[in-house]
Amino acid sequence: MTDTTGLDFLKMHGLGNDFVVLDARARPLDLDAAKVRAIADRRTGLGCDQLVVIEPARSNLSDAWMTLWNADGSATAACGNATRCVAWLLMNEAKTDHVIIETQAGLLDAERRGEWLVAVDMGPARLDWREIPLAKAVDTVHVGIGVGALQDPVAVSMGNPHAVFFVDDVAAIDLAALGPVLEHHDAFPERANIEAAQILAPAEDGCGRIRMRVWERGTGITSACGTGACATLVAASRRGLTGRKADVILDGGVLTIEWLRDDHVLMTGLVALVARGRIEPSLWS
Repeated sequence: MTDTTGLDFLKMHGLGNDFVVLDARARPLDLDAAKVRAIADRRTGLGCDQLVVIEPARSNLSDAWMTLWNADGSATAACGNATRCVAWLLMNEAKTDHVIIETQAGLLDAERRGEWLVAVDMGPARLDWREIPLAKAVDTVHVGIGVGALQDPVAVSMGNPHAVFFVDDVAAIDLAALGPVLEHHDAFPERANIEAAQILAPAEDGCGRIRMRVWERGTGITSACGTGACATLVAASRRGLTGRKADVILDGGVLTIEWLRDDHVLMTGLVALVARGRIEPSLWS
């Protein structure tokens, strides 16, 4: 897999949150922000929300390292749907039902729950203002900022920063207009993912239901965001709006999220393998 002969790729998605996956375990890839943007472009490239690179494990505890790039060429430490896709690939490759993936956000433990169903322990939710990070000390349950219909979010980090805004009707929110403004708000020194969430049921048989839409940092509106779904359930539970488990209904489907008693967040959902092929070197020019 080299720049002169092209790059082999897989196209995958988790509930419509789509990825181009490259394998750099045999040899490193010469990637930079410009090449990532070229691949991610939906008109002249392959098109994706994030580019995912599988690399050799850097710890004897893990099966592989995962590097993530947003569509705008910026780096990100965590992506729940991408983690499930990579976990599915690694489990199929090793003929196992359990893998550990290493990322900048830490070690992520994944298990197969069905043919296309994967559960990932996304690690502990980070709730301190310095961990998210925010620009100044503030109660992260009530950050006290807002624009238009989105006001007073809960801030959570799942390895990347999230601001979760609870609303009466997510369909009425102009996320395309409000998302980019809030992503770049002065409160978020590393920008933030913006979620608009509506509580549909506090708990049904111990599992709530939340409708959520998302503006992803560095990408825009996506059909699903795994870390965003995790952050939304944690935020709802901290506000007393749900218990510690809920089905989060996204534009692309449903993720089941559980905030475990050890504060780790478990995410379960479907993945899909769409295509495999080769990126031609002409893309760079």
